[in-house]
Amino acid sequence: MTGSGPTEDDAGNADLGTVFRALADEHRRTVIVKLAADESDREHTCNSFDLPVSKQTQTHHFRVLRQAGLIHEINYGNRKGIRLRRAEINRRLPGLLDLLAAERR
Repeated sequence: MTGSGPTEDDAGNADLGTVFRALADEHRRTVIVKLAADESDREHTCNSFDLPVSKQTQTHHFRVLRQAGLIHEINYGNRKGIRLRRAEINRRLPGLLDLLAAERR
């Protein structure tokens, strides 16, 4: 995958400001909370999040989350799979996923 932002090898090194800016948007927080709720960390499709925004805006949201090192995207050509980078998040920001889940309750 091309683009600016972290590569798969250094995604866990995104600066804290980038992570918090990514999570400032409620739609992106919704994606992360839904991914975190699936403790099996299975792959989800972009369409499975039912975001009330255009496809172009969804693409933007997923790119921001990827660049912040919060998700891993798998490109299948005509669709993308999304996985939470749980281990990296828990190592870098322990308790963050619990805080996001508590906000939704």
